[in-house]
Amino acid sequence: MYAPAPSPFRARRRRAAALGILLFALLVAGCSDAGASGPVWQASDGGAPSGSAVPVDATQPARSPQSVSLTATGDVIMGNAPSRLPANGGKGFFDDVKAALKGDLVMGNLEEPLTEDTGTGKCGADATDCYQFRAPPSYAAHLRDAGFELLNQANNHGYDYGPQGYKNTQAALEEHGLKHTGAPDEITVVEVKGVRVAVLGFSGYAWSNSLTDIGAAKKVVARAAEQADLVVVQVHMGAEGIDKTHVKPGTEIYAGENRGDPLRFSHAVIDAGADLVIGHSPHVLRGMEFYKGRLIAYSLGNFAGGGKSLNSAGRLGWGGVLKVSLAADGSFVEGEFTSTVMNGVGRPAIDRQQRGLGLVRQMSQADFPKTGARLDTDGRITAPGA
Repeated sequence: MYAPAPSPFRARRRRAAALGILLFALLVAGCSDAGASGPVWQASDGGAPSGSAVPVDATQPARSPQSVSLTATGDVIMGNAPSRLPANGGKGFFDDVKAALKGDLVMGNLEEPLTEDTGTGKCGADATDCYQFRAPPSYAAHLRDAGFELLNQANNHGYDYGPQGYKNTQAALEEHGLKHTGAPDEITVVEVKGVRVAVLGFSGYAWSNSLTDIGAAKKVVARAAEQADLVVVQVHMGAEGIDKTHVKPGTEIYAGENRGDPLRFSHAVIDAGADLVIGHSPHVLRGMEFYKGRLIAYSLGNFAGGGKSLNSAGRLGWGGVLKVSLAADGSFVEGEFTSTVMNGVGRPAIDRQQRGLGLVRQMSQADFPKTGARLDTDGRITAPGA
């Protein structure tokens, strides 16, 4: 089996850690004076473990780390075939938010299959309180035209039309030059400006990497970390509802389903090597926090619900576009949150009132008083104490 070459940036992190241990030993032995011509040592910029150091050539000017911008949204539904599709065949569906969907890698959570009717819809003819969605395979072109480049399928609607509907979705995305992630053990690696970015999808369902098996989740993230410089985790976690804006310790249950322990899962995958965690599922926005220097967005809410597929009342209609720039060693450079809102037919638009931003700021402070992300009134994101 082909084994990808190890990431040079992650290898550099390990070398930095080893150098830090060596320096400590030299200091203890009283041999720390390297002479005027020796290397100058400075504290690590966050890529190496706390307390380690990396050598710097004092004769060379300091260089800013190369960074890539990663853009993400929450739940995306463009319509529900055959009778609840947007006007004009969906053309221009994302026009109002296209300018916000800029980045080196643009991702979304695709909350529906792109398929014709496979005859295996999960809701029977007489089913009540059952929701199944699908849009025509041609709608992948609308995602591409909006700027999306990678879609997550790890969510509760990925199998609405069975395994064939799932495969049809992948084929539709690939036909339009889009990548996908979320299947068990699927590690999608994209090269962005010379930096390898691995994206994985998790949920509580059998057709994705497991949200509830923390041990298995850590293993697949660790494998991704060996294949790429940056690891992004897309995860469908948390209970649903207008009142589910808070992140609390413990497992969340919705409709009898285990929707994971968002805090435990997110911290565990970062421990295993993830550099960014992007959450969705509650259908409302949640707060953001930093853990070991890595950003966790616990829920980006509803982004699009074409054909009135998603409830847009109050907070359920608020979403956002998250843009995070990371250095090639995984360290946080900068971030930005742009508020969006779904109109009466579920089409996304920029929210000039910035209601989503206000909610994310409020929840970040309330739920994570020490570790919460700091967002200013323009949506710029900084780590606490930065």
